[in-house]
Amino acid sequence: MTGNQGQWITVDDQGRLCVPSRPVIGFIEGDGTGPDIWRAAQRVLDAAVRAAYQGSREIVWKELLAGEKAFARTGQWLPDQTVEDIRKCVVAIKGPLTTPVGGGMRSLNVTLRQVLDLYACVRPVRWVRGVPSPMKHPERVNMVVFRENTEDVYAGIEWPAGSREAEKVRAFLCEELGVCVREQAGIGIKPISRFGTERLVRRAIRYALQHGLPSVTLVHKGNIMKYTEGAFRQWGYELAAREFPDKTVTEEELENRWNGQAPQGTVVLKDRIADAMFQQALLRPEEYHVLATPNLNGDYLSDALAAQVGGLGMAPGANIGDRCALFEATHGTAPKYAGLDKVNPSSVLLSGAMMLDHLGWNEAARLVERALERTVSDKIVTYDLARMMDGAREVKCSQFADAVIERLAP
Repeated sequence: MTGNQGQWITVDDQGRLCVPSRPVIGFIEGDGTGPDIWRAAQRVLDAAVRAAYQGSREIVWKELLAGEKAFARTGQWLPDQTVEDIRKCVVAIKGPLTTPVGGGMRSLNVTLRQVLDLYACVRPVRWVRGVPSPMKHPERVNMVVFRENTEDVYAGIEWPAGSREAEKVRAFLCEELGVCVREQAGIGIKPISRFGTERLVRRAIRYALQHGLPSVTLVHKGNIMKYTEGAFRQWGYELAAREFPDKTVTEEELENRWNGQAPQGTVVLKDRIADAMFQQALLRPEEYHVLATPNLNGDYLSDALAAQVGGLGMAPGANIGDRCALFEATHGTAPKYAGLDKVNPSSVLLSGAMMLDHLGWNEAARLVERALERTVSDKIVTYDLARMMDGAREVKCSQFADAVIERLAP
């Protein structure tokens, strides 16, 4: 796509983005409240780009279909064309998509991550000044979670209790491997590979080094699941020693060799048992900066951290691979509020700021973040925050976007 319609982003041989001044970026509105929050966020992102670059840069938006809107129009929840268009756009953003609990269609979020090999779910969690929090010191929480996106129990390799497949797997385990599994058990497989672990930990360490962050912590349950999550821990340390020997130090090396003071320009590599990490996140959050986790641990932990700074409504996220990236609101669809112009658009707004950073448009990203913080600090908020704040002015989703746009000046 060229000319007045914009140009495609490309990726060079080193995996670096080549971003034109008018890039084509895909968007998926999402289900439930998705259209409301997307309309608000799109206006803010466009206004931030105009304010930052005075017309020299512009996003050309391309709508992509997924979820309920896609099913209504095409009979498919995730059309093949949408997957192909995300690959072509290289960068896309989406609202929340419906996924039923139990039976029914498979999670569209998981499917997109696996089909596009978006192996790193990246979720920065920090407190926005003025947001109500259950914590005494939410400002101490400032972490970036790198969650492996394609393996672990989320790989979706499972069979229902009583099915032919489950009984076949159960029989194999019992007869061939001597592992007793109860009859009528649902069975799932938990794959964690060296390849999947290393590329995630590599990206986490590079992020810490690029952003001058002091530590990367491997979060695992390797004391129990020794050959999956225990291997995740071991492979992470081996990767760091092999590829970043002069840029990483372990906690043991820190104490025994460096007297507790990390050399300039290095990252301290830590590891924590998952349940202990939840406690640390509450009691000593300032000691942790980048977390690298298997899939399930990262899902739980990123949501728990978000709760400490005000909830998922304030939590951005992205799914990033080597060839494309999909930014997203991290919360659900809240269908009872669909079309009411009511809910908080901050999650998708902050994900949009992440997307601008990914493009290298850092000036516009900072405008979005500062304007959102000014708006909340002025106590102009949607209902979810207003009910927890004294003296707040409750506004609609679209009015919140108006207030953010008014505060976009550098």
